[in-house]
Amino acid sequence: MLAERRPAVTPTDGAQVLKALDAQAALLPYALGVFAVSLPLFVWVGSFAANPLWMTASFAIFAINWGVFYAAVSWIRDEPSQDLARRARVQVLCGVLWALAVMQISAFAHNAGPARETLLLLATAGAVLCAFFAAPYLPGLLIIAPLAAAGPLLAQFSSADSRHAGELTFGATALAMTLALILNRMFRRQHDLAISHEQLVVERLRVLEAAERTARSKSDIVATLSHEIRNGLTGVTHVLAAAAGRGGRAAPSREQLNAALDAAQDLIAVLNATLDSETAESGRLQVDARPFDPVRLVQDLALLDKPHAAAKGLELSVHVDPLLRERAKGAAIADALRTRQIVSNLLGNAVKYTVRGRVEVRLELRDDRIAIEVADTGPGLSTEELEQAFEPFRRVERTGAGVNGAGLGLSLSRQLARLMGGALEARSAVGVGSCFTLTLPFDLGAKDEQAEALDTAVAEASGAPRALRVLIAEDDALNAAMLRAVLEQLGHQVVHAANGRRAADLAKIAEFDLLMLDHRMPVMDGPEAASSLRQGDGPNRQTPIVAVIDGDAEEAAEFLEAGAEIVLRKPVSVAGVARALADAAALERTDPAKVAA
Repeated sequence: MLAERRPAVTPTDGAQVLKALDAQAALLPYALGVFAVSLPLFVWVGSFAANPLWMTASFAIFAINWGVFYAAVSWIRDEPSQDLARRARVQVLCGVLWALAVMQISAFAHNAGPARETLLLLATAGAVLCAFFAAPYLPGLLIIAPLAAAGPLLAQFSSADSRHAGELTFGATALAMTLALILNRMFRRQHDLAISHEQLVVERLRVLEAAERTARSKSDIVATLSHEIRNGLTGVTHVLAAAAGRGGRAAPSREQLNAALDAAQDLIAVLNATLDSETAESGRLQVDARPFDPVRLVQDLALLDKPHAAAKGLELSVHVDPLLRERAKGAAIADALRTRQIVSNLLGNAVKYTVRGRVEVRLELRDDRIAIEVADTGPGLSTEELEQAFEPFRRVERTGAGVNGAGLGLSLSRQLARLMGGALEARSAVGVGSCFTLTLPFDLGAKDEQAEALDTAVAEASGAPRALRVLIAEDDALNAAMLRAVLEQLGHQVVHAANGRRAADLAKIAEFDLLMLDHRMPVMDGPEAASSLRQGDGPNRQTPIVAVIDGDAEEAAEFLEAGAEIVLRKPVSVAGVARALADAAALERTDPAKVAA
């Protein structure tokens, strides 16, 4: 019987309670109408009573009740009323006050002389009304209705002359209670339907928002890739046209070739970031958390970026916590490949956007975490710009004008950090610089066993390097040419098969030191070829197999199940292939273990 208040709740029992209290509050206008009609009748009948002072007491009680009632109404509009348990107690208490008022009318009627029976009938009607207005909320109904009915029943049965009227009163109040319970049941069904409807609306809104977000993401991807691919391929095409001698132009200079190479590498980076971002957004991106040496990883990346920094006149330095200088004292527990991707992006951004000054990388232990900080003296970002920098496909116009990129690096890096149980935070100041901090789990008792095995293998092989005979299976001519060029650059002999079937046939008649199989090929794919070789009796049954995949974790798992030991992700690079070869050498000296290169 109180004013409506609708705090947000989830579709649980709390929602059912809220609906019941709201329904009870919605009956307030009707309660006012009944009061307006009944009050003159009560005053007229009470005027015939033999005890007029009780009439005055009745009006005083009514005034107190309405004062308390409206105070409760005002309270419900305040924030504390969102506590449903407290609100329910308040509304039940207000109903109890009116039940007590009915009891007072019954006591007044008991000594009212000739008006006794009429006043008791009015009290019985009041009890019925209390049951009706308490019906939406079952606990309130079970308390208020019996309490309101007790007054007229006690007054009727207290006199032998009115026992028959008491039986009628009992029947009337029992019927009212039954009808109130039926009404409560109907309310509950309606509330269940309303809650289900609200759930459906919320779910539909959620699905609609997800669809709109996906549509915007796809649109951003198309726009970004269209721009980056067009710019990148245009530059590469011009240089290749010059190299082919078209249009009578001279052969391209070394600077032009380097520019074309940079454009191609930027294009590959954009494509990789876009694919990884979409995979992470869909929840299909997986990470493989294993112990690795973060110091070695950061120092390797800094070594690769030093020429770019030196070309811009920047100082690039690495500062390591003394506790981390010895690799025996712990290891980071994360995906080394994804960590390399994050740090490479942070370092690349720092060198790319810093015009003068320095770039510093700091590694330090913070309890059971390792913090990798990349600080620069670049243009810096405001708070709004920093938030924008972490949004996918958003670039800061003030600092990003004329710089290639899809605007995905920081967004993807933060997603990867969270997947590995870490975090990527940033602080920046305009005109001062920026500092990005990657934190990852760290175990002081763990060791980078893979790195140690590779170091041992490289040390043993360095004394007597030998050329390997490598069989590659790749149906794409351009990819095969790139892989062949990298292997031959490293001093190895290459035999090429155009599909998995041809590779399996060659491996059965000739001996190789290493097999490199692409995943998707006609006639027979890579996993089928690997399984065929492992189950056969040819000379290459135990030869290490490198699975060359596009980066999907499901492809890697399928290849490893089929018998491959090493995973090499496209696009291949000299460093990646060299690492795969070192892994293969390590496999010959250690127990077979599956390695991701």
